[in-house]
Amino acid sequence: MQQTTLNVIAIGIFGMTLSALLSPIFNIPPAIPALATFGILGLATVDTLSFQGKGTTVLLDWLARRRSEYRDRIVHHEAGHFLVAYLLGIPITGYTLTAWEALKQEQPGLGGVQFDTQQLSPNPLAIGEMRLTLDRFCTVWMAGIAAETLVYGEAEGGIDDCQKLKEALTLFKRPAGELTTKQRWAMLQAQTMLQDNWKAYEALVKAMAERTCVGDCYRLIQEHYHS
Repeated sequence: MQQTTLNVIAIGIFGMTLSALLSPIFNIPPAIPALATFGILGLATVDTLSFQGKGTTVLLDWLARRRSEYRDRIVHHEAGHFLVAYLLGIPITGYTLTAWEALKQEQPGLGGVQFDTQQLSPNPLAIGEMRLTLDRFCTVWMAGIAAETLVYGEAEGGIDDCQKLKEALTLFKRPAGELTTKQRWAMLQAQTMLQDNWKAYEALVKAMAERTCVGDCYRLIQEHYHS
């Protein structure tokens, strides 16, 4: 069961308990809050069993997007991934900025920038190339957090990105203690690349907010490269 669905269920249980305590004070019939709570729990359960929690994710994302700062953070975060991936030569196959867009494109969760990850596979015959590939992808995964930090002073997103980095280190059989060091190194690399190409980053943010296609985003970056 996805964490978002578990959170909704937990909120539903809390709401039912709270409503039971407050109903006598405000003269609210106990059946009303109870039916509403059970309805929410029922929808969350159906969503989990039938749609793997995607409906809950779309709903929560839609509610969060009522805040302009949330929408701005998403596009700044994903533009960081996009630009650093381009600079490191990792092919970009597409991007989404909302859970609904991700659902329509059959992408998990809130979506984001999609990369060609065929290069990310252990090859025991090319250790040096394997390490270089891992470093490139780690830098791209930390680029969203790096972008948010540069723009807002701190990052709210990036949990999934850190998980991807952790899974990659496990895949390549790297020591567990390397995780924190690799995250810090990759984030510093990403921050430097973004700062060195800041005009391209700002132009990319505006273009992605308008859902500009990947090819046109590429051309936009080339126009502002190191400018």
